[in-house]
Amino acid sequence: MKLYFSPGVCSLSPHIVLEESGPAYNTEQVDLRTKITATGADYSAVNPKGYVPALELDNGVLLTEGPAIIQFLADQVPDRQLAPANGTLARYQLQRWLTFIGTELHKSFTPFFKPDSTPDMKAAAQANLKQRLGYVNTELAGREYLLPEGYSVADIYLFVVLSWARVIKLDLTPWPQLQAFQARVGARPAVQRTLKAEGLA
Repeated sequence: MKLYFSPGVCSLSPHIVLEESGPAYNTEQVDLRTKITATGADYSAVNPKGYVPALELDNGVLLTEGPAIIQFLADQVPDRQLAPANGTLARYQLQRWLTFIGTELHKSFTPFFKPDSTPDMKAAAQANLKQRLGYVNTELAGREYLLPEGYSVADIYLFVVLSWARVIKLDLTPWPQLQAFQARVGARPAVQRTLKAEGLA
């Protein structure tokens, strides 16, 4: 398998899942501004949507969209228990969290990384983020991870999105459960290896 990625962005979550799950894989970095990969290929020809992540399977099929990729990877190694089994209520709870992280947290960070965002747009996004982060902080009270079953791909996605708070100088101090969660996930060996591989450690 080959993961197309750019350091520190949402492709970091499938990169961590690959390290957690243990399959043979390689990576190819993408310059998101020029859409050229590290080998000089036109990334738009690989993924016409132009953004990462994209996972090229050994049979040549290209899988895109981070939540789909990380669930696929988890399902390849059920013994690692990175996602509850398909068809169980726990799996739908996982999908609930992946949807929330993607639509309510991930997208709320977007205005801070777009040069055409106005101060009003950023202020509205920050207000939304603070409300949503407060919700997650409450949900994490009394447990280590998002699901009662334990560590999952949803935690990996949340860890990556929360890491952007530092980039936009959003202090997580008001949410101690989130701070503890970040430290807990960030200390995992697979996470440390991935951060180092992307030059983020």
